[in-house]
Amino acid sequence: MARETISNPTPYMPADLAELAPDGVTQPYWDHCNQGELRIQRCKACGTFRHPPLPGCPDCGARDDEWVRSEGKGRVFSFSGVYHPVLPNVAEYVPYNVVLVQLADAGGVRIISNLLGVALGDIEIGMPVELVWERVSPDVNLPRFRPAGG
Repeated sequence: MARETISNPTPYMPADLAELAPDGVTQPYWDHCNQGELRIQRCKACGTFRHPPLPGCPDCGARDDEWVRSEGKGRVFSFSGVYHPVLPNVAEYVPYNVVLVQLADAGGVRIISNLLGVALGDIEIGMPVELVWERVSPDVNLPRFRPAGG
């Protein structure tokens, strides 16, 4: 089941920040994202999930992998507020959050993203979250999160 794709009149971050340069290892991840599916790489030999994608398994060394669909549910493992615009084109977006979400169905994989629809001061470690997609251009669909049930 594909998750909701949001089209914000004001995107969470400037669209031009999301220029991707995938390689042979990361291209499948971005292809799945563009289709509205969060898939996480998993070693076929030992079953270890890994993100970001790697050319081989850090646990057993095998190079054969598969892409397993995640429901995109998890919990905030960590987060930070960004108050200083490191680039001029993000000045109007500060403060913004960066969250590390631990996915419930991907062997402890943690994914860096943003949490939408919640004030920075209301984010809590352990907060349940769910995946939403933010289409920032015809070729880029980014996984974002929102509080679960939102």
